[in-house]
Amino acid sequence: MVTDGKAGMGKVLSFRCRLLMASVSSGLVSGVVFASPALAAQDEETNVQNLPPVEVAAPPPSVARRTAPTRPVARIGAPSSAAPKTRLYVYPTAPGTGRGLDVDKVPSAINAVDASQIRRTGSLNVTDALRDNIAGVNITEVTGNPFQPDVEFRGFVASPVVGTPQGLAVYQNGVRINEAFSDAVNWDLIPTAAIRSVTLVTNNPAFGLNALGGAINLQMKDGFTYQGAEIDVMGGSFGRIQGSAQWGKTVDKNYGVYGALEGLRDNGFRNFSQSTVRRFYGDVGYKTGDSEFHANMGVAKNDFGASATVPAELLDKYWGATYTTPQTTSNRVGYLNLTGKVDATPTWTLEGTAHVRRFEQKIVDGNPTDAQECGADPALLCFGDDTTAANGAGGVQLANPFAPGTILGEIDRGSIRSTTFGVSGQATNTDQLFGHDNRFVMGTSYDASVTRYNATAEIGSMGENYVVNGSGVFLGATPVADPVAGPVSLRTVNQYNGLYAMDTFNVTDAFAVTGGGRFNVARISLEDQLGSALNGDHTFTRFNPVIGGTYKITPELTAYAGYSEANRVPTPLELGCADPARPCLIAAFLVSDPPLKQVVSKTVEAGLRGTKELNIGSLGWKVGAFRATNYDDIVAVPAVGRTGFGYFSNVGRTRRQGLEAEVSIKSPTLQFQASYAFVDARYLDAFELGSESPFRDPVTETIQVSPGNQLPAIPRHRVKVGIDYAVTDVWKVGGNALFVSSQYFVGDESNQYSKLPSYTVFNLRTSYQVAKNIQLYGRVDNVFDRRYATYGQFFDREALPNFTNGGNDFTDPRSLSPARPRAFYAGMRVTF
Repeated sequence: MVTDGKAGMGKVLSFRCRLLMASVSSGLVSGVVFASPALAAQDEETNVQNLPPVEVAAPPPSVARRTAPTRPVARIGAPSSAAPKTRLYVYPTAPGTGRGLDVDKVPSAINAVDASQIRRTGSLNVTDALRDNIAGVNITEVTGNPFQPDVEFRGFVASPVVGTPQGLAVYQNGVRINEAFSDAVNWDLIPTAAIRSVTLVTNNPAFGLNALGGAINLQMKDGFTYQGAEIDVMGGSFGRIQGSAQWGKTVDKNYGVYGALEGLRDNGFRNFSQSTVRRFYGDVGYKTGDSEFHANMGVAKNDFGASATVPAELLDKYWGATYTTPQTTSNRVGYLNLTGKVDATPTWTLEGTAHVRRFEQKIVDGNPTDAQECGADPALLCFGDDTTAANGAGGVQLANPFAPGTILGEIDRGSIRSTTFGVSGQATNTDQLFGHDNRFVMGTSYDASVTRYNATAEIGSMGENYVVNGSGVFLGATPVADPVAGPVSLRTVNQYNGLYAMDTFNVTDAFAVTGGGRFNVARISLEDQLGSALNGDHTFTRFNPVIGGTYKITPELTAYAGYSEANRVPTPLELGCADPARPCLIAAFLVSDPPLKQVVSKTVEAGLRGTKELNIGSLGWKVGAFRATNYDDIVAVPAVGRTGFGYFSNVGRTRRQGLEAEVSIKSPTLQFQASYAFVDARYLDAFELGSESPFRDPVTETIQVSPGNQLPAIPRHRVKVGIDYAVTDVWKVGGNALFVSSQYFVGDESNQYSKLPSYTVFNLRTSYQVAKNIQLYGRVDNVFDRRYATYGQFFDREALPNFTNGGNDFTDPRSLSPARPRAFYAGMRVTF
């Protein structure tokens, strides 16, 4: 998938040190709505005044006890969910109704998106709502497919790309959904229509592993929080056809039933970039007295064509160009979660969860290859040069299946099958301490995963359309003396344990202090199924503390500050590919490795947040600053002299620091939001890195990264402006604009090449309530048809000829991920 050819879907970052970024906004939870008051389906998120406590840690939302409102969907400009009486849950289990923590007692930045804001995007990508509604969040389509984006936040990333250093924890219904093998996040598997709310919280070690930059928590709907039915269909540019249906009902006040079904087909604007999405989610709940129990499950079956980055010279000829195919990904998932909550006494609440998850992924990736005709005999294949034999099964040198002079390629195939199960429990106490209000929480969690990983490489011929045609000839096992791509079969076992305790003590009514921490234990075992080279057993332990405080300066103004630590352990993929002397074709192949150190992040943040009622509406604002320093950061290092090969390594310290600010105005007719995020991300230690940079050393083919160099792929400035206006009671118009500043290319960690240009994009939307239960809506994305790229890297210009230029070599080192051109969409929403 990468343009140097050897790293498809799971390998985009492999040989480029990739730590993408998105800054985060701090402060109040925004629970704004823009929906018609005539809609019949009852969606609790659409009436912020009736919202249950917003979960910001990792809790299964299904046990919230509040029923849906009996009146239709909410008014525009309802008070923000960050209002002083809003209560938040900042611990990783199920929410209740009376044990929450007042928002003004949370010593960290908080952001939230509700179901109505997700629906307003008209998208089945929850990441679009994060981008539009949370200041600083940035989305990049590194894979070339809009349903598999990277979500950047404060310079940390949650990505579906296997091999990406993952710095965000993602939870759904209290269950961590970072995949077991690589900690990747497959956003396409999340049932968007069934999301009740999304919260993004920082500075909280209760989330456990990977929460270096924060955690994204998704709460799902159930029959108590959503009642009614809705059918939503939409179509438009590039063959987009999508539909969703959801239904929820409360039966005899004690039972709640909910279900959601989604389907989508999109041809994409680039060659071979089609998408097919099929998802289902369901929940059955029971509550009686002070107890509530839920069982929810989901399945998804999605298929994608991933175009990835493409040489700039090809984009100059055709904006929908691709570079090396086939590149396809198939994702399958099925999961079952059980949650329960009991108010044991007026001051004690007991909560628990149990879950099982099955994930399967298959990747097919056409690339250039290091296999070539042997110099002494073109009828035989060599690898890496024209003298080293390319072996097949049994160590026998491969015969060249093609005529002499044929341009060779390679089809890399990989499969991941993971089964995960886990349990967690939490106890919450709200007894007073020394006559002061106090909230004490303690909990524990256990998760175990078993993964089978397999990979093969098939020799093929490369056509002038950059399509690789297979030959049925496969590269064999990796020789010890000279590592060459070969088949891999690996079994891994992950066991993650966590124990946490946190306490929030009200020193006064205005001043509250929070302290505590979490102890993590992770054990990762690797079992080579073809030999013993990959065998390994690794254990990591870490205690992560947190301390913070909030002070309510006035009823409308609160200050907060906090310090916390978080860690992530090396993934099975990283542990299996960490030896610079034995690089691997990430992530298709693994080799034996030395151990890696776990990454530890230390974060401090502080800010102000406030609200005020004005004549024009409710004013909300927030401003905050943060600094996060990573120790023993892990990056993917390209292997010098091996196209597409690389390894993972600890490279010392990195730092991300910045400022976030946001202001909003909400009234019955107008919603306005503007935000600015600044992030400065730098390396703090020197190291050497392989690169395709034009400024690399011609002898060593490396660049020297110096302390103070900026991390690539992290824009320093982002500005967002959004507005929605009710022209009449039934007609609304709105839109948003996004500015993202320039950024360094991946591969230019030494900051010597010119940056990827900044871009500004405008989007418009409108809706019209035809009847009480029928709404028509439309949107235009990229109104001015701006041509821009969201991501850029360098590629091997000599790997393949430029067929669009008579077969000459490429001269431009840039490889880009082009953004979608102007697109029109229209849809209809029917509620019952």
